[in-house]
Amino acid sequence: MAKIIWTRTDEAPLLASYSFKPIVEAFASVAGIEIETADISLAARILAQFPETKVPDALSELGELAKTPEANIVKLPNISASEVQLRKAIAELQAAGFDLPEYDDAKDKYDVAKGSAVNPVLREGNSDRRAPQAVKNFVKANPHRMGAWSKDSKTNVATMDANDFRHNEKSVIIEGDDTLTIKHVGTDGAETVLLDGLKVLDKEVIDGAFISSKALDEFLKAQVARAKEEGVLFSAHL
Repeated sequence: MAKIIWTRTDEAPLLASYSFKPIVEAFASVAGIEIETADISLAARILAQFPETKVPDALSELGELAKTPEANIVKLPNISASEVQLRKAIAELQAAGFDLPEYDDAKDKYDVAKGSAVNPVLREGNSDRRAPQAVKNFVKANPHRMGAWSKDSKTNVATMDANDFRHNEKSVIIEGDDTLTIKHVGTDGAETVLLDGLKVLDKEVIDGAFISSKALDEFLKAQVARAKEEGVLFSAHL
């Protein structure tokens, strides 16, 4: 069975995991593709340096996989973790009950989790996008020229005009430290608490959006039909 390994990271990429990963899983399940998650978040990278925590070193495993011809990396995650972020993460993990040494007492181990040390691991092997200097010089001396672009080309882009993340997005700036609750309100008025006790800071920006699955289905069906009618290749970019 084919497999996609989805990396769990921090900050903005984690938001993509919550919103986009279920969509990928829905499409992949129909095609018989398994979705597996590998946690390479800062917390997981820190804990993996200490065997007693029993947290697997997913980053090292992916680094070895990246060297194999079977691996096809679709999108490389951008990892950032400074010393300041490391120290804060260590303090949070200690507060959560993990018996971890202070940063200065195990600097060599902790520095393995820094962003500058992590990114090259997944950029080795067949995923390395850094072109050698000789290749760069050849391209500069022999620039690629696009052919003539005809106005008769049927190439086009279609996007949803309502009921998607872009049109439904709303944001608010919080006035004063507060604690929020995220609820789902059904069409019948029934409320379901999705997340409670979400602490936010003064002037923090809270952003939310949703997409209608029904509207997405209708849009995709219409675009597939249009592509068939116009005799062009259909490609979905979600």
